[in-house]
Amino acid sequence: MKIAVEGCAHGELERIYDTIAGIEKESGTKIDLLLCCGDFQSTRNLEDLQTMAVPKKYLDICTFYKYYSGERVAPVLTIFIGGNHEASNYLQELPYGGWVAPNIYYLGYAGVVNVNGVRIAGISGIFKGHDFLRGHHEFPPYSEATCRSVYHVRQLEVFRLKQLSGRVDVFLSHDWPAGIYEYGNKAQLLRRKPFFAADMESGQLGSRPLEELLKAIQPAYWFAAHLHCKFAALVPHNPCQKRQDDGAASSSSSSSSEDEDEEKAAPTPPPSKPVPVTKFLALDKCLPRRGFLQVVEIPSDPIEGNPRLQYDPEWLAILHSTNHLISVKENYYYLPGKKAGAITERFNFTPTEEELEAVTTKFQNLQVPENFERTVPAYDPEEQSNYKNMAVGQPKAQLNPQSNTFCAALGIDDPLCLAMLANGKDLPVAEATVQQLSKSYEEKMPQEEEDLGEPLITPTKRKLNLSLPAPTSREAIDLPDETAAEDEGEEEEAEVETEAPKEEEPAAVTASTPSLKKLKRRNQNIYQADEEE
Repeated sequence: MKIAVEGCAHGELERIYDTIAGIEKESGTKIDLLLCCGDFQSTRNLEDLQTMAVPKKYLDICTFYKYYSGERVAPVLTIFIGGNHEASNYLQELPYGGWVAPNIYYLGYAGVVNVNGVRIAGISGIFKGHDFLRGHHEFPPYSEATCRSVYHVRQLEVFRLKQLSGRVDVFLSHDWPAGIYEYGNKAQLLRRKPFFAADMESGQLGSRPLEELLKAIQPAYWFAAHLHCKFAALVPHNPCQKRQDDGAASSSSSSSSEDEDEEKAAPTPPPSKPVPVTKFLALDKCLPRRGFLQVVEIPSDPIEGNPRLQYDPEWLAILHSTNHLISVKENYYYLPGKKAGAITERFNFTPTEEELEAVTTKFQNLQVPENFERTVPAYDPEEQSNYKNMAVGQPKAQLNPQSNTFCAALGIDDPLCLAMLANGKDLPVAEATVQQLSKSYEEKMPQEEEDLGEPLITPTKRKLNLSLPAPTSREAIDLPDETAAEDEGEEEEAEVETEAPKEEEPAAVTASTPSLKKLKRRNQNIYQADEEE
């Protein structure tokens, strides 16, 4: 399978597809798949544009709306993750992934799919230590603070990805893994980007959770973007280290003497066996004479017609078994860990055979349904060409029919739906879904009210108990005032992130459940020490 990999798209879909067409014409080969590493900017209209966390002078509708409206169709199957320049309201409607336009698929906060036997995993957003341990509490319209925090990576997605077993062919991220520059031509990188030196010396260049995922998953390829430069590296792995953490929730923790004994007792692989290596490649943004696109060839199943996009059964099982770990609160919370004292809660969610069987029963056909539908009007260039001088507000939150269908089928919760409920908001539903609900209700309307059955939209599969254990150390959650440049690769696009005054926290919706013990986890300090970038 020939795969084109794009760095930061920045909404330039027409230019990217034209570049692919030029490559196909020049080489006489067909590109089967396009992967984009964030900053996709899937802005459907002017309201979506207002949710992007960029200075107003950079607000550009670009060309995605043409693919959303149906004016144009993506010529190649496109899969992308989110970055820090996104229409966050639209992507937040699809936390577990979905079609943003025909033939253009978003992986969600984190996701795993299979394309003709090639297993592709990815995680959206960028790492900020002060938000990593929080829940997905944001929803539109966003405040000055939540407009940025909404695209910050959270611990739950990292935890879920650590539960994966087996081969991962391709991993997508926007951030670079921390320390990746040590495995490539560091001197050349510094000649091109001399201002990286200070961040390298302080250990601030790259994401530490991604570094841990790199060691845990050991994918064959890892593609990234964000820093707006092309950089390649080869990362060798110790095969004995893979899965040593047993899917522990702690994103980083000090090893105990027991862990050290286990490592020493681990068998050494035969010398003749090749050491697994991850081929890392970061790409630039879509501009002339920049290294923004790379074509790679990866072995796959035969492709007849269009590539076949399928759900990954192991990932579905992980989503189902960790559904109870979702948090939509702004406060810090901690996930189950191997060293949780006397608590015997489950911490390893790598699916069992029974869990995989249950998922395959629910999804007998793993083919991702082509169920895209437009839920808002698309941008009209004839009537709104002067949009940079128009006063446009942010959109309200909206639930997406794709997420609703997926969550109902798998029996899990939509984080956006939970966040709205937790804040006492009415559940917003797209007009198309309202019509579908009304039609379904009328068709099912019986004489007896108790025969109605379950509604098409089920807001939550569990009691909405949002009271979670608090950190045992109060000092651990005292956050300093800070500023952070979101896009380090381009000075002209660097944006300063500041903490806006927090609004008064609404009363939490609680259920009558037994009180939970407060757990002290060992990973709380490592993600709070370095928050300024």
